[in-house]
Amino acid sequence: MPFVYITRHLHFNAAHRLHSDLLSDSENQAIYGACNNPLGHGHNYELEVTVVGEPDPVTGMVIDLKVLKEIVEREVISQVDHKHLNFDVDFMRGIVPTAENIVVVFWKRLQGAFDGCRLYELKLWETPRNVAIYRGEQSPEPA
Repeated sequence: MPFVYITRHLHFNAAHRLHSDLLSDSENQAIYGACNNPLGHGHNYELEVTVVGEPDPVTGMVIDLKVLKEIVEREVISQVDHKHLNFDVDFMRGIVPTAENIVVVFWKRLQGAFDGCRLYELKLWETPRNVAIYRGEQSPEPA
């Protein structure tokens, strides 16, 4: 059987502040600018979750899309939607909530959560122009 990639697109709203405790206040301000606002700022995030597997010979599905949505909603979306990532989300504590770090943390929460297929890729849009893509610990493709 061929391997097929299935993607579900979800969204959530969250606030965050880009600030590293390893830097001084002036260094944080210089690096993160307006994103270092002490009260934070918000985004309408978009998340694409792609899994890969062989279609079931009986159902024809890699995974039931309702099940894929339920898993992502339970493990990620319900935990971060309408929350402040720095303060309200236990699994984000102590992590600078850049799109890059968020997508890696989401991967860790979702990896191994699917039966009959495996997590292939996460895409996290912080804005319509900025996206972070993560495919686990595999080596980057050559340039």
